[in-house]
Amino acid sequence: MTAGGVAFLALGLGVVVAAIPAAAQQITGTPGSPSATITIDGKQLPPPPPKFGGVIKEDAKDSKPSWPPTVVPPKGAPNVLLIMTDDSGYGVPSTFGGVIPTPALDRIAKSGLRYTQFHSTALCSPTRAAIITGRNHHAVGFGQISEMATGFPGYDSIIGPENATIGRILGDHGYATSWFGKNHNTPSFHYSAAGPFDQWPSGLGFQYFYGFMGGETDQWTPYLFRDHTPVYPWIGRKDYNLVTDMADDAIRYIKEVNASAPNKPFFVYYVPGATHDPHQPTKEWIDRISKMHLFDQGWEKLREQIFANQKRRGVIPPNTQLTPWPDDLPKWDSLSAVKKKIVIREADVFAAYTAYNDHEIGRVIQAVEDMGKLDNTLVIYINGDNGTSAEGTMMGTPNWMAAANGVLELPEIEYLRYYESWGSDQTYPHMAVPWAWAFDTPFKWVKQIASHFGGTRQGMAISWPGHINDQGGIRHQFHHVIDIVPTILEAAGIQAPDTVDGIAQKPIEGVSMVYTFDKANANAPSKRDTQYFEMFANRGIYHDGWYACTTPPEPPWLLGTKPLPPIEQYKWELYNIAEDFSQANDLAAKDPDKLKEMQALFLTEAAKYQVLPLDNSVLPRIITPRPSGTAGRSVFTYQGENVGIPVGNAPSILNRDYTITAEITVPKAGTEGMIVTMGGRFGGYGLYLQKGKPVFVYNLLNLKRYRFEGGVGADDWLGRSLKPGKHTIVFDFKYDGPGLGKGGTGVLTVDGKVLARQKMDHSIPFLMSLDESFDIGIDTRTPVDDSYKLPFKFAGTIHKVTYNIKPEQLTAADHEVMQRAVAAARDSPTQ
Repeated sequence: MTAGGVAFLALGLGVVVAAIPAAAQQITGTPGSPSATITIDGKQLPPPPPKFGGVIKEDAKDSKPSWPPTVVPPKGAPNVLLIMTDDSGYGVPSTFGGVIPTPALDRIAKSGLRYTQFHSTALCSPTRAAIITGRNHHAVGFGQISEMATGFPGYDSIIGPENATIGRILGDHGYATSWFGKNHNTPSFHYSAAGPFDQWPSGLGFQYFYGFMGGETDQWTPYLFRDHTPVYPWIGRKDYNLVTDMADDAIRYIKEVNASAPNKPFFVYYVPGATHDPHQPTKEWIDRISKMHLFDQGWEKLREQIFANQKRRGVIPPNTQLTPWPDDLPKWDSLSAVKKKIVIREADVFAAYTAYNDHEIGRVIQAVEDMGKLDNTLVIYINGDNGTSAEGTMMGTPNWMAAANGVLELPEIEYLRYYESWGSDQTYPHMAVPWAWAFDTPFKWVKQIASHFGGTRQGMAISWPGHINDQGGIRHQFHHVIDIVPTILEAAGIQAPDTVDGIAQKPIEGVSMVYTFDKANANAPSKRDTQYFEMFANRGIYHDGWYACTTPPEPPWLLGTKPLPPIEQYKWELYNIAEDFSQANDLAAKDPDKLKEMQALFLTEAAKYQVLPLDNSVLPRIITPRPSGTAGRSVFTYQGENVGIPVGNAPSILNRDYTITAEITVPKAGTEGMIVTMGGRFGGYGLYLQKGKPVFVYNLLNLKRYRFEGGVGADDWLGRSLKPGKHTIVFDFKYDGPGLGKGGTGVLTVDGKVLARQKMDHSIPFLMSLDESFDIGIDTRTPVDDSYKLPFKFAGTIHKVTYNIKPEQLTAADHEVMQRAVAAARDSPTQ
């Protein structure tokens, strides 16, 4: 559609407007009146302030007031509900042949269109940066997750002001803009209350935010914020789960916008953390899915079933080949009966999480319809921000924090111990690797793998009543997440701005998909003819039906534990995907000239979009200096109650000697409560008073707890309730290094007297917490020990808590292993 033009779709004898015409500046109503509105051309955001249109004399009675007109979108601009789930591949939802029921996605597909060649970047935060900016992820600084940011433009994890988001653009045109769910686009070094907030949703143009920070969170006690403020809505609620709470808050928000300004369109960016680990649906959904016995036949049979469903439903071509089962994944018949039982439970919980999440999305969609808004709402529902995650170890795990710390195998008794509670608040679970491969049917590979469609192919449905004249249709054009922003802008009749806040904007790199809404264009050539893919030097390039890519050098389920080969040694593959939908037949040996042409094209695109320099290193990128409020400090001092300090700003006690000193006053009535804690149920520590007695607990990944208190190795003082008055409590730890996760000796003293001395056999080597904060004076998330109840607020006075930490006792080899593991844990970017 040309700028300012109108595209029409023939529908019987009538005409349907496919998109709103791009707006020219126009005032509606009486100029100067309070009800006057203006539609802006949008080239400059915000628009220049209008000149005062009234008259000012010395006396008010001789003057004439004039209000500036309210900015509104073009007439008929739709509401927009942009939905994207997490870590879910092409073969997961029923809408694209999966066995897991997803009626909300089915609903959008039946009333609109399904897209079978829509793509992500293969990893969470890069995809999310691309979808809100309309630009490639390297072009906006997200060549990887922010925890691995480096000082190159494509990798600094900063969405600069030259890349205004869809939230900012629509907001300046009069939309109510909001963001619900996962935010993995604020740099990790900006999480704290100190800000700055220009990279938070509010600074990126979203007027309201309700969600969590980082790559994942516990759904029972999430790392949750309303705008910039931590919130704890689960306190006192036994039935709390973020999946429902997020839907409730979105529905409340939409209703409030509608009640306050019924003519104001909304843009809701709805991105739940499901189905990223931890897999934590409600028991009701687990029971419902378990009764369906969807996975009893195992992962190979599941692939065959999904593949047959996909052919029957027309979401893969009839000539598609099912790619082979990889040799390094176990076959179902090799498992014992007990192992089969365990992994079936894992798949049931993942499926329940998927179905539960889709149900709550359906509630949001239904609420829009109940308000009478659905007929003018563009709904875009993307299943997954990358392929299904294979980061759960070969057998799965009841506590992914243990896997993140290198515990990749557990005895069967550990799985059976959590069998009934799998998915509950007592677990932080992930499923076995082979399920992930099966859920990406018919493709090879999984999340993290940018080179193959198992990592990047996402099922998507779009609905816009009255503007799509092929309800239930299927579209096979090749598209990418960067195409979402231009699609929304064309549908709304809004052009991308030339400048925002006086800063020239980079061009939008996506192309609109509105042309696909017309039934006459069902088989039209894709308007996206070229698209590159890259993640940690693993590469792919699409052009006019051809696809060239590198072979992944390491599978993601090894969690980055093996060194990667030099970039120039990566093997390349070649596919004619116009005839080979699933990348089943490698043509590299048969057509080397075509492969060279595609490799050259990749380098051209890489130079254009800030992909260079290619880098598959892990350690240098993890330890590279980046902005931080605490970098290089060895002494940390806190006074009074401090809550919600993020992991990156807290003192690290891993693999080193350390001393924690707490100076407190016990009131006359006595007291108990948390003095200081990091982490919680799945790994961490806490120093607290319990019934007035000092206690230090070290939780070794929920596998073992070391408890220091009176009577445990005490020299001459068995420990009683502390008398009223001032006291100094010290926990001193001497580490048995060098090396990762070694043990050591801890000594707990009170007022200079030894209360407890104990040897610890092991300690946490890599990562103590992902989404639990560092808290002083209260415990806000999960307890490190089940002997107390949250929030366990300290009722006395905390004068000072001081950490004195010594250097890490690690060799160079230890450093590399640790940094690889941490990189793998924080949304697992290494491959």
